Amino acid sequence: MALTKLALPAALAPRTWPRELRDTLFLLGVVGWIVLLQSAHQPLWASALALLLLLGRAVLALRGQPLPGRAVMLALLLLALAGTWLHHGQFWGALAGSNLIVLLLALKTLELRARRDALVVFFLGFFTLLTLLLHSQSLLTALGIVPALLGLLTGLVLAHLPLGRPPLTQALRQASALVLFGAPLMLLLFVLFPRFGPLWHIPTDAQMGRSGLSGQMQVGQIARLALDPSVALRVEFLDGRRPPQNQLYFRGPVLSRFDGQQWLPQYGQHSLPEHASSALQTELHSAGTPLRYRLTMEPSHQPWVLTLQTTPELPPIGIQSAQLTPDLQWILPRPLTEVTRFEAVAWPELQHRPLRPAATLAANLQLPAGFNPRTRQLAAELRQQLGPNASAPQLIDAVLLRLRTGGYQYTLEPGVFGRHSADEFWFDRREGFCEHIASAFVVLMRELGIPARIVTGYHGGELNPIDGFWTVRQSDAHAWAEVWLDAQGWTRIDPTAHVAPARTADLQRLLPPPGPLAAALIQIDPDMLAQMRAIWEATNNRWNQWVLDYGQNRQLELLRQLGFATPHWQQLLYLLVGLLCLATLAAVAWLQWLRPRPDPWLRLLQRARKAVAQAGGVVPAPATPRQLAAALPTNCPAATAAAWSHWLLRLEAQRYDPTQQIDLRDLRRQWRQLPPLPRPADPTPLNRAA
Repeated sequence: MALTKLALPAALAPRTWPRELRDTLFLLGVVGWIVLLQSAHQPLWASALALLLLLGRAVLALRGQPLPGRAVMLALLLLALAGTWLHHGQFWGALAGSNLIVLLLALKTLELRARRDALVVFFLGFFTLLTLLLHSQSLLTALGIVPALLGLLTGLVLAHLPLGRPPLTQALRQASALVLFGAPLMLLLFVLFPRFGPLWHIPTDAQMGRSGLSGQMQVGQIARLALDPSVALRVEFLDGRRPPQNQLYFRGPVLSRFDGQQWLPQYGQHSLPEHASSALQTELHSAGTPLRYRLTMEPSHQPWVLTLQTTPELPPIGIQSAQLTPDLQWILPRPLTEVTRFEAVAWPELQHRPLRPAATLAANLQLPAGFNPRTRQLAAELRQQLGPNASAPQLIDAVLLRLRTGGYQYTLEPGVFGRHSADEFWFDRREGFCEHIASAFVVLMRELGIPARIVTGYHGGELNPIDGFWTVRQSDAHAWAEVWLDAQGWTRIDPTAHVAPARTADLQRLLPPPGPLAAALIQIDPDMLAQMRAIWEATNNRWNQWVLDYGQNRQLELLRQLGFATPHWQQLLYLLVGLLCLATLAAVAWLQWLRPRPDPWLRLLQRARKAVAQAGGVVPAPATPRQLAAALPTNCPAATAAAWSHWLLRLEAQRYDPTQQIDLRDLRRQWRQLPPLPRPADPTPLNRAA
C-alpha cells in the first residue's frame, strides 16, 4: 500500500480516486469501525478524540495536504496520555490500557506515509481487537469483530499488491479465502489446545462488570432503582421436572450483620471458620425429591456462586472449588470473570438446622442501639396484643397480616430514607422495593426475639420457548428473609409477596419504558418482539454453551468420549500434535494433487524430439511435429522415415485439426510400435520389437 501526499480536488468521484487515496480511506474506515467497537468500554472523550483524529486524517488525504509535523504529534500524544491518566489514574489495567491503545491507533494513522506505516497500523489494529475481548466475549462482540478482521486482512492484501490498481473486491476475496483456509486449523486448536490456568494476571478495574447483586445492602440510600434487562444466569432442568416458576429462588449473598444503615454478610471469603463446610453437613437434612439442573452464570466479577435454593453440594467450578458457608452461601477463592457452567442437585425441602436454640443464632438477633425506636415499640405492642406466650409463627403471621392490609406498596422510586429506615417504612412512607421490605421485616423479627437474616439473589425468570432454558435477568434481583423456627430450622419467608403478590406469585415486573425501536415494535406486533428476543437469547446461549464455556473440564470429557480412561492435558497435547501432523500431510498431498500435470500430448512430442535428437537430427527448440518430421536424420531408412513422418503428422493433426478424430491413446500405442531411428554410430539399426 503506497501512501503519499496527494494533490487532487475533493470533488472527484470515489471510482476515480487514485489508489493511494482509496486505500488510505479504506484503512481509516476499518480503524473507525474498531474505535466504534471499543466505544462501549471507553470514556466518551476518548472515543470522540479518536474519531476526530481519523476524520482529520481523512480530510488531509482528500485535500492532499501534508501530514502533521512532530510538534503536533507530540502535543496530541501528551493529550492522550494526560486524558488517560486523569480519567483512570493509571496506564495499566484493562480499561486504561485499552483506552490508551485505541488513542495510539488513531494517532498512528496521522503518520501514514509509506507501506511500513500501514503495516504498523494493521498489526496494531489486530492487537486492539484482541483487547476488546478483555471486556466482552459475547456473540454480539464476535459478530462485530468479523468485519473488522476482514477489513484489516483486506488492507494487508492490498499492501502486498504494489502494482496497478487491484479492486477492493479482489483483495476481499483473497482475505476471505485466507480466513476460510485457516478456519479448520483454528477450530482444531480451539478444541484440542490444552486449557491451562492463567499464566499472568491482568489488573482489573473496580468499575468493571458489576452485577445486579452486591455483597452488602445499603438500605435507603438509593432513591430510584433502575432495572437492568441483561442476562444474569440461565438454567436448564435435566430431569424434565422443574419447580413452579414462583418458587425459583437463586440464593446469593446472605446478610446477617446490621449497623443501622448497612447489611453485611456474617462470613466472607477470608472469615470462614475452620471446617465450616464439614460441620455444616450435620445441620442439613435432605427431604423431598431432588432436582437436577444445569446453571450457566454470566461473569459477575464476584466470588459467590448462585445456586438454586437449596443446593448442599457443588462440583468444582473450573479449577476452583467452592466452599459452603454456615448460612448456605457458596463462595469461591477468586471472583468469576468468565461465563461459568456447572451441574448440581437442589433439594427444595432441605431442612437447615439447628432445630433447637443454639449459641450460633445469637448473631441473627443483634441490632445496633439508637436506631428505629418506633419499630421497637411496634414489636412491644405486638407482644402485648398476642400475649406473652405467643409463638414465633403467630408473631410472624401478625407481621405479614400488617404487610397485606396496612396499605404498603412495592415501588422502584421510594426516595431516600433517613437514619431510621425501618421506622420510615413501617409508619411514614409505607412503600419501597424488596430491599426496604426485607430489611424492615428482619429488623422487626429481631425486635420480636426471632432470629432472622436477609438473603439476596434472583427470583423467577422466564422460559425461552426456542431452547427451553430459563433466563434470569439482572432485573430479577430480589431480597427475601429467613427466620429461625423451633423444630423447623431456617425457613424462607418472602415479605414482598405479602406487599405485592403479583411481584412474586405472578412474577409481574415494574419495567422501565422501552426504547424507540422496541416501542415501535410493540405497537406493531408485541409477539414479534418477544419472538425476536427469544431467538437472539437462544442463539447467544448456544454461543455461551459451546464457545465461552468450553474449558478444561469439557476438553477432558471429550477425551473420555474418545476412549481415554484417565484423560490428562498431555494426552490432549499428543492428540493435537498428531492431528496437526495428519493435517500437514493431507495439505501436502492436496497441493501435490493440485500441481499442474504435464500435457500428455506435449509428453509424446517431447519423447519424439528426444529420439530425433539422439539419432543425430538437428532439432530446433521448441519444435513442432512437422519440424521434427523435417529434422529426421538423413541416414534413416526410407520405411522408418515414412513411419515416423506419418506418426508425427497425425500427432499434429490430433491437436490442431478438429476435423480428424484421432485418439491420443492410439497415438501412444503407435509410438511404441515405431521402428527405432538409427544412431549416429549405428548406420544399420535393427527394428525394435513392437
